[in-house]
Order: sequence, then C-alpha cells, then structure tokens
Amino acid sequence: MKKIFDRDYIILDGAMGTEIQKRGLKLGGIPELLNITSKEMIEQIHLSYMESGSDIVYANTFGANGYKLKNSGYSVKEIIEAGIDIAKSATDKFFAKTGKKVYVALDLGPIGQLLEPTGILSFDEAYEYYKEAILAGKHADLVILETQTDLLEVKSAVLAAKENSDLPIMVTMTFEENLRTFTGCSVEAMALTLNGLGVDAMGVNCSLGPKELLPVVNKIRKYTSIPVIAKPNAGLPDPLTNTYNVSPEDFANDMELMARAGVKVFGGCCGTTPEFIKALTDKINTLSFEEIKKDLPEINRVSAVCSPTRVVSIDEPRIIGERINPTGKKKFKEALLNNDIDYILNQATEQIEAGADILDVNVGLPGIDEKNMMITAVKAIQGIVDVPLQIDSTIPEVLEAALRIYAGKPIVNSVNGEEKSLDTVLPIVKKYGAAVVGLTLDENGIPKTSEERFNIAKKILDKAISYGIPKEDVYIDCLTLTASAEQEGVMETLKALNKVKNELGLKTVLGVSNISFGLPNRELVNQAFLTMALNNGLDLPIINPNITAMTGAFRAFKLLAGFDKNSMEFIDNYSEVTVKTVSVPNGANVNISEGNSSITADKGNVNNDNISDSNEMHNKLSIAIEKGLKSEGVNIAKELLKNDDYDQMILINNVLIPALDKTGAMFEKGKIFLPQLILSASVAQGCFEVIKDKMNKTGGQSVSKGKIILATVKGDIHDIGKNIVKVLLENYGYTVIDLGKDVEYQAVVDAAIEHNAKLVGLSALMTTTLVSMEETIKLLRENNVDCKVVVGGAVLTEDYAKKIGADFYAKDAKESVDVAKIVLGE
Repeated sequence: MKKIFDRDYIILDGAMGTEIQKRGLKLGGIPELLNITSKEMIEQIHLSYMESGSDIVYANTFGANGYKLKNSGYSVKEIIEAGIDIAKSATDKFFAKTGKKVYVALDLGPIGQLLEPTGILSFDEAYEYYKEAILAGKHADLVILETQTDLLEVKSAVLAAKENSDLPIMVTMTFEENLRTFTGCSVEAMALTLNGLGVDAMGVNCSLGPKELLPVVNKIRKYTSIPVIAKPNAGLPDPLTNTYNVSPEDFANDMELMARAGVKVFGGCCGTTPEFIKALTDKINTLSFEEIKKDLPEINRVSAVCSPTRVVSIDEPRIIGERINPTGKKKFKEALLNNDIDYILNQATEQIEAGADILDVNVGLPGIDEKNMMITAVKAIQGIVDVPLQIDSTIPEVLEAALRIYAGKPIVNSVNGEEKSLDTVLPIVKKYGAAVVGLTLDENGIPKTSEERFNIAKKILDKAISYGIPKEDVYIDCLTLTASAEQEGVMETLKALNKVKNELGLKTVLGVSNISFGLPNRELVNQAFLTMALNNGLDLPIINPNITAMTGAFRAFKLLAGFDKNSMEFIDNYSEVTVKTVSVPNGANVNISEGNSSITADKGNVNNDNISDSNEMHNKLSIAIEKGLKSEGVNIAKELLKNDDYDQMILINNVLIPALDKTGAMFEKGKIFLPQLILSASVAQGCFEVIKDKMNKTGGQSVSKGKIILATVKGDIHDIGKNIVKVLLENYGYTVIDLGKDVEYQAVVDAAIEHNAKLVGLSALMTTTLVSMEETIKLLRENNVDCKVVVGGAVLTEDYAKKIGADFYAKDAKESVDVAKIVLGE
C-alpha cells in the first residue's frame, strides 16, 4: 500500500456527508448507521467517486467511535466493519470493470469531546477510543485521521494507529483563516509534530476553499518532505441556499495552484461532489510532476521544537529556563513532596515572563513517584504556558511517560555516549519525534580533553542517525565543569563546544551555572562564562532567566552578534527602564522599573499568611486567573472571604469579571488561545463556587446576573462550541440552562417560558440544520416569548442570522458573553 505514495499525484474522494444528505438523511441522523441500513446507497457513493478518478475512498466511518455511538444501538466494531466491507465491495466491482486498483481508508474524525485541560477527556481515554476504532478497521488499506483541531488528540490517534496496526497513516487538520485550528494549534506545530511521529502524509481538510487554504499548504511544505494533502471545501457555504460558492471548474483551477505549491494528494471535503473530483482529476492529469518539481524550493530541515501554539526555531540562541528542578532548591523539594503543583506552575510562568524560550522540567527526587509526578507536571505546565518543554530525567520510563502525553515536539534531556544509554533512550526519542540532548560522557566518565568530548558527540550523532533521528534534532551538551575544582576544564568545554558546532554542525546546550559552584559572587562568574560560551557557538544556555544579569548578558550578546535585528528585542526590554531588585518580607523579589512608573513582581508562590492588604490579594487573584492557576485563585478567594465584612460583590465586580475581560481581550487579539481562555474561566468558576458556599453558610442568596437558555438545534449533534459558551457565561455570573444537543423546537420555547429567560442561545454546525434554527426562532416569536436570541456556529453568517430573525450573531464564545452583557447587564 505504501507504494501509492511513490505516484506523482494521488486523488482522494469528495464529501460523504453532503452526498448522504442529498439522498435523504434525516435531521439528527447518524450517517455511519447507513452502513447497516442503506448499504447500496453508500456503495453507490463510493463508486461514483471511483468513476470520477479517486485512487483512495474514505469508508463511511468518520464518526464511528465509542463516544459518538454510545446510544446508537450498534457497536463500533459493527459499524466500522460494515463501512469498510461496503467500500471494499465497491473497489472490487470497480476493479472487475476497469482493472484499476482503488484503496479503502478507515476514516476517523475527532472523538467529539475536547481533551484536558480544555475539556474532560484524558489522553488515555482518547487513545482507547481510537484504538477500538483502529482494531475494528484493521482490514482497511490505510488510516485517515481528518478534520482534527487538537494536536494532543491527533497524537493519541497516531499512537493508537501505530501501536495497533501496520497501516499507513494520513493526517489532516482543519485550519481557519488565521492559520490556526480553533484550539490555537499552528500549521508549523502540526507539521513538526506529525513529521516526528512518522506519519506517511499530512495536510489540511475542510473549513475553507482551496484559495483560502493555499497559505496553509505553503507553510506545511516548509517543514516536511512527506506528501502534503489538500482536501478543501467547495468554497464557503451559503446558509441561504445551502450550497457552496465554488464551481467544480473553479475548484479544479484553484487546486492546480495547490499542485504548483507542492501538494501531492488531492481531494474534496464539504460540498464537493463526484463532479468536483472529475474536474480535479482532469486538471491534475494535465500537469507534469517533474516540471513542477523543478520549480519547487528545496525543503530545508530546521532545528525546532514546539507546543501546539508556539514554535521555537533554534536559529539563534534561546534560553532554557532551569528553575523547574529540585537540585539545590529546598522549597522546590518541599513542593514536590507536598504535591504542590501551583509552586511548579509559578516557576514556569515567572521564567517565561523573564525571557525563557523553553522550560526544562525535572521532578526527580527520592521519596516521590517520579513518573506520576512528571506526568502531572507536564500536563499542568503545558495547560497554562505556550513555550515548548525539555523533559529532563535519568529514567527512561519517566521520559517515555512524559513524551507520550506531551502536545507538540519537546526536547529529551538526555542521552550519553554509553551504549546502554544510546540503545535505551534513542528509540524512545525516535518513536515520539522529539529532539534530544547528548551528553559528552560515557562509561569512563567526563573526558578531560575537548577532542575526547567531540568524539563522544560524533558517536551520539552517528547512533542517532542510525535510529532515524535527523541531525537537526541532536543537540550536544559538552558539559560544564566546576571552575573551582577543574579550572583547566573550562576552556576544554568551550573548545569542545566550538568544535561540535562548527565541525559537526550541531546545536549546542550547556548548563551554565555549574561553572561557579563553590565560588563567591557566582552571578559574576556565570555571566562571564555565558558570554564566552555564546561567543563559541552555544545555542541553548540553561540558566535562571529571573537573574537580571544573566538575561541582560544574553540579550546584549544577541544584539552585538547580530541576532537581534535592529536591536528590537533589546530596546523592547530595556527602553526607559532601570531595574533594581529589592527584597520584601514574603521572600519574593520585586523588580522596580524606574522611568515608566511600573512595578512588576517575581511573585513566587502565594503565601496568603503574609498578605494583609486586600488590594494586593485582588492583584494576586487577577494574576492567578490570567495564568490559569485554579487552586491558587481559589485559596486567595477563600482568604478574602474569611472576613465576614468583605463584600462578595467587590470580588465579583472588581476582580473576577475584569480579569475575565482581560483574558477575553487577549483571546480576541490572538495573544492567547482557547485552552488558555478556558483555564482562566475555570479559575473564576472555582472562585464563584467559593462565593456560593459562603452565601449558603451565611444565609445569603446566590447572585445571578440572569438566566440564559442554550441549545444545539434539532438535528445537530455537535455540542463542543455550545459547551465552551456555557463555561464562559457561567463564569461571568450568568445562570445557564443547557438543553443539550438535537433539541426540539418546542423544548426551547418551553424552557424559555419556564425560566423566564431573557436570552436564548442557539448553535448549529451543519448547513442542513440551519432550518431548525430558523424554525426555533419562529416558534419563540409565535409564542410571544419575551427574550432575545443569539445564534452561532461555523456555518452561520451575520447576514443569515438577521434573515432568520435572530437578534444577535456571535462568532465565538467571547462574543456570546458580550451579547449577554448587552441583554442582561454586566
């Protein structure tokens, strides 16, 4: 099967869902059940695409997972086996008629529930859903994972496929016009992660038409040499006519642009028909692959790591923050022993604010379960920050456990020149597509000379390449020896570093602060050594970025060495600012910035016993909400409410709501993304619960700003968007009556009347269910329900919202809150 990727071009099929709808699928019906009840219809759709030129057809299994089928009356195995059997039957008939071999893909879409921390589904649960589907579809020719938005969910699916089958894997994610998925995942992060995981082809499907998706394809091509897939919609949907705005001919012409950008695998998503695939096939058959290939730019492999929302390219020096490590840190050790995750999260956020590009995460401490603590720490950290992580452990099982649940491409710290280490760690690195730090030591310890360290570095590189790990993903640590004990070793380290960088062409890493151990004025020594190392080719210094002198030396070097173009980074950090560090009673450091009247604090872990001023606590709580630190925020709220004279409404109106407004504004500006927005809301939700508990105990009444009815309309079973809206509305103090999905028109009317709700929110994802939205609004008006209606969903437009009688249109959850404020007040 994998030989198909050797072809010049591969043609996929078009839409299944819209073809089924044209043939009479009832509102709210589950398309996959037609594999049991309407086999001939599904087979005819497959045959129509084969006759149009498809080389691969997708089995009717997109939504066939345990979560979506739990109330269907059929098992995942029954539905998937039937779906693949139908497609196989169609390919056999087509082969008998034409002699052309067409392949069948097990098609798997998103599970339908968001993963933690944005949702409630764990990584392991997602993995099991995909595993069940993949085992059921083992007689397919390949696995397609499509319409994905969450990078961690994609990873769970890819691992499930790789660990439970030997089928080729193709993955497409769904990007919006801002070149991100709705969870904030960037194109580059997808490409880096999937490249590392070893999928056979990757690309984009759905959401937009071919012209709009061309920038996505161009970005993917910069990061991968594997076949790129483009499966766009037939343009954009028109809710008024339930049609799409691109013709088959225009679609084919636009897809030629995709081919000239380097796409190898072509198909159509929503709104495309056999006519689209025929026009596409005819167009692609006129193109010369060899001629196009000549004009394509070379793909330059880059050294880079990423989280879902942020890629850090190692094309200039970058700081790895060292503070999440218990070595020599009494408070950190206590935090690990007490399972104090907030302490770790504060260390993470402080380092990023100080300038860290990557965070080292080491939780190794005698007396704790390091594996479980590492999993907990990585999950928590990646939930609130956007920088990539370096997973730091000496235990292979701990490394693998962390790599498994990490969303993106991390660094593994570390492997060394011992054969056992190489043969244990490198296969793990390869499996999960990480970068790796190689330490220049072996069975004989740390060599004295630079030449010996260089030889170990070369051994590590050669072994990594033999395992299929590209050179760009190997970073070498030539090891910093303590100057007070081995002074001559300092220059040997720098010589080795220079040699590795310039002769092997590898990226380099150093733990800088070890140089000064046992010496007075360590900061001065560290600063000088950092500058020397950077001048010798150090790419990734591991330092404490909270030390002003260290980050200052680092930024000054980047300016003087020409990495900081036009001095923009240096100016941004130091213009009109003179920094003084003073101590305060709770042990934190406060940087007082003179010249711009601003004061920023190195917050440390909040110690409420040392806080007496409510304004300071309000500030701490706002920061906790902004950073998504739930337990810290809840503890501050409890502390404030210990005072019986404290007015709960001050907490709501002066702290919680403004903090949520701030994160909402950051979301709208693209500075944070959906996971961070939801985490901030969860902190506020925890605080609201504290307020409710306080009111219940004192006999007060819980304060609500008003009742809102939410529903996904009749015939539509998609409720992720509605659920996100619910979370935000509740955290702004509104009472939400959630009617769920596939809700009857009358049920919405009855609920609005029963609860005297002044606002009704309706959601729809499919164009075919927009009629249900219109009918629901019509019935509300006919019954003279005194309420406003806000509508939302991917297929809606503001013009269509007005046409069907809605009072407001909200493009996302944040705008829904804005509408609630207008209707019900702030």
